[in-house]
Parts: sequence; structure tokens; C-alpha cells
Amino acid sequence: MKNIIALFLLVFSCHAYTQTNTDVYVMNIEKSYSGLEVYGFKNISNNSGYDNQPSFVNNNTILFAGNNTNQTDIALYLIDSEEKQFFNSPTDGGEYSPIQIPNSENVAAVRLDPDGKQRLYTYTKDGKNKETIANLQVAYYAFKDKNTLLASVLAVDGLDLVLANLQSQKVDTLKQNAGRSIHKVPGTQKTMSYTYLNEDDNYDVYQLNVETMESYFVTELPIGIQDHIWLNDSKILIGSGSKLFTYDLFGPGEWKEVANLSEYNITNITRLAVSPDGKKLAIVAEPK
Repeated sequence: MKNIIALFLLVFSCHAYTQTNTDVYVMNIEKSYSGLEVYGFKNISNNSGYDNQPSFVNNNTILFAGNNTNQTDIALYLIDSEEKQFFNSPTDGGEYSPIQIPNSENVAAVRLDPDGKQRLYTYTKDGKNKETIANLQVAYYAFKDKNTLLASVLAVDGLDLVLANLQSQKVDTLKQNAGRSIHKVPGTQKTMSYTYLNEDDNYDVYQLNVETMESYFVTELPIGIQDHIWLNDSKILIGSGSKLFTYDLFGPGEWKEVANLSEYNITNITRLAVSPDGKKLAIVAEPK
């Protein structure tokens, strides 16, 4: 009975996303003496309800899970033209965590159906093709390449970290108690990062060599923080409250405040995404 309740709570947490008033913001970033200079700050979802989980397709295009008349769909935003549209045709379920599949025009997203079924699907822009990518209850994920997926999947007592070969459908379970923040490390071919819940109930960041399957501890995230992103192959960025912090793998081993975004009347920064050229940052936050 305890295991059934745990699984229900994991599934219910995806439904609960729609009850949170979050927005997606984008800004230009540049290195400065004090850390990061931020300018051109803009709310690109500008919508009541749940807007979340941004990812960059290229330097001008952002995908995110967007509120579409009380339905969560794949939103697409063009920075230059300030145009927002919805990528997929409506489905019975809601789409979350959209990411463009490497070397493809198709987009992957987690779909949660009304009956509780949760799978990772691929979508085409014309809306004619919606297929499951893997027979896994994917919650959070990132691609190494179009055939290799690192994901946190629903398990009886939490989230399991798995590495999946999408061609052979081989799945290796690497860890239990995985977190939701998974990324390919920029500038590398075989390195990905993930978070893991430690004994103090804080999240640690690890790097995984996908070829050797070896994991390396990087750092512990501050208390209450679940999300991280890479500015480059050695510097991690996180948000806390209305501030941004970095951790340099070759630095003093501590978190450094690099920007304060309180003037934009936001709080509770969570998910982040950096453009391929490193000049734009997308964040999720709650408006004050």
C-alpha cells in the first residue's frame, strides 16, 4: 500500500504543475567584473497559469511547456520577432519538458494523459506524427544524441536514473533517488550531468561519462535548490529566489552570486536554459 501511495504522489505531482503560476523569461547575458550583466529582460510566456521547462532549439528559438487555455502544450517562441505559437496540435494529455531531438526537426516531450499514462513522445510540427520514444515512465530527461537518452523515470519509491539506447531499447538503471535536472555538458561529446538526492536531503551534481558509465561528484547544490545548468564545460549556473549563482569547477569551491534580478519583480527562480552561443538565458520564475 505504501508503494502504491508513493507512485500516486509522483504522478500527481505532474498534475500539480498546472496549479503553479510560473512564467518563462529570457534575457541577454554577458560576463562582467561582478559576474553577469543582464539586459533585455523579457517575459515570453506572459500568461496566467503554468509555463515552465524552457529549452533552446537555437540562439533565436525557445521551446517551453505553455498554458494553452488550461491545457499544457508545447510552446515555441521566436526571440527576434517576439512571436509565440504552439508547436503541437492538441492532445488529450498535457505536454511537458519539450526538447528538440538532436539532428532532427522533431520535438520530444513528456505527455501525461488523463488516465495517468506518462510517456515520452516525439512530435512533428504538422501534428501528424506522435509516437512514443521509449516504453518508460519518463519524468525528466536529456539527449546525449538522437539515440541516447539519460532520464529520471518513475519508480515505486521515487525516481530512477536510467540510460536508454533508443535504437536497441536497452535500458540500464544507474541510480535510485535521482533528481529532475539532467543536461548534456556543453563542449563535450560524452559527458552529461544529473542530480542525486543525498543523505542530507540535498541534491548533488554528478557528471557521467556515457561511454565508460563512470560518475564523478561535482558539487552539492544549496539547500532547497533542484535545478542547474551549464554556462560552459566548467561553470554551473543556478537560481535562488531572485538571484543567480555560479560554481566554477576550477574555482574556490563555493557558490558566487553573479546577478540580482529583483528589479524585475520575480522570485523563486527554478529551471534554466542557456542558448548555444551562451549569450541568452531563459529562466522560470514566479512573478511578484
